[in-house]
Amino acid sequence: MAVKAVTASTTVGIGKSAGWTRTIVLALVTLIALSPILVIFGLALRPRLYSDVTGPTLETFVYVIRNTDILVWLKNSLIVSVIASCLALFVAAPAGYVLSRARGGAVSLYSMLIFIIQSFPIVVFIIPLFIMLSRLGLVDTLAGVSIIYVASSVSVACWMMAAYFDGIPTDLEEAAWIDGCSMFGAFLRIVLPNSLPGILSTAIYGFLVAWNDYLVALVFLRTDSRFTLPVGLQTFFQQNQTDWGPVMACAVIMLAPPVIIFALLNRFFSIGGIGGSLAGR
Repeated sequence: MAVKAVTASTTVGIGKSAGWTRTIVLALVTLIALSPILVIFGLALRPRLYSDVTGPTLETFVYVIRNTDILVWLKNSLIVSVIASCLALFVAAPAGYVLSRARGGAVSLYSMLIFIIQSFPIVVFIIPLFIMLSRLGLVDTLAGVSIIYVASSVSVACWMMAAYFDGIPTDLEEAAWIDGCSMFGAFLRIVLPNSLPGILSTAIYGFLVAWNDYLVALVFLRTDSRFTLPVGLQTFFQQNQTDWGPVMACAVIMLAPPVIIFALLNRFFSIGGIGGSLAGR
């Protein structure tokens, strides 16, 4: 009995020690991950150079909004990101469904082609894309960069949708076919409504690809009024001295939309309805 008691107490002690170790490691990882964001907010809330204000202030945000085109850049970023996200999802949903359900050499070849294209860095396509968009008159337009963002994100978006469709039982579609629904009708009425988390994940991915891009916007956008936020941000940097307050204020504004979108859509990221749809079959 004494040996069992000692063994039990030792096990409890080891469990508590492992729990504390896990907590400390998670705390350190969280601190390291959040430290850049804390620095950004700290510099954004700091008074501007030669200012009489002391302590945290929104003075930098007021300066940025009043004296720069940041609201125009924000609007441009939202436009191209929403367009790229919607178009990528519009293409990826049916393509992902085909990749998930179809079988054969053509589908495997298509999947391999998508993988090969995605493996190339975007810088390889910059010159050909610039020539094509120049001939189409789409250089220095939001439509032109939106097309590039769709092309650069649609392959991964197809994989994401295909992976989610793989988790949806084919029994649902077969039941719809028996009831007289076509394959396309089953896709619209059965598969898509049960794929909301996958659709949202894919849409957010397409949004972030366009939202965070710097290289494409830098090359294809030349007019200040058409800049997106990443390109507009570089206009704050000066040769001799950089006021980091406005830079970080712009960075905070750039962080806000993705965080807000994810916070609003977070409650939809749950798999539901599939099990109930199969009840009684």
